[in-house]
Amino acid sequence: MSKDTSGAIHERGYVYNFHFHLVWVTKYRHEAFTTPKLVAEMTDILTKIARLNEVTIEQMEVMPDHIHLLLSFKPKYAPTNIVKAFKGGSARLFFELHPEIKAQKFWGGHLWAPSYFMSTLGDMSKKTVENYIASQRKR
Repeated sequence: MSKDTSGAIHERGYVYNFHFHLVWVTKYRHEAFTTPKLVAEMTDILTKIARLNEVTIEQMEVMPDHIHLLLSFKPKYAPTNIVKAFKGGSARLFFELHPEIKAQKFWGGHLWAPSYFMSTLGDMSKKTVENYIASQRKR
């Protein structure tokens, strides 16, 4: 392993440095977060879910019809479980606060579309890692 682990998170028995870009949209792309108050409430909900699931939100943007998160979490957690925690928990908590929005725009009972986008990020590009692995046998 490289000695340069700047930005890495050190845990007992392992070190990691990866980040996930997660994006998901509201059902039918209906605009739900249309006021500063609604944006702040969803921001607070997502922050609470992150804390409960040992997730670090490095950056967040709540748009009228979608969410962008830059996340980091321990390798022991599966990315799909993190997505489920965010989407499921946020829908439940938001609808508890705003049953009127659920009735007006999300009558089917779902705040979020079933799909999402997630990509991984790191300090090194894919090409850098490919070159590093390819050079190992030559050492």
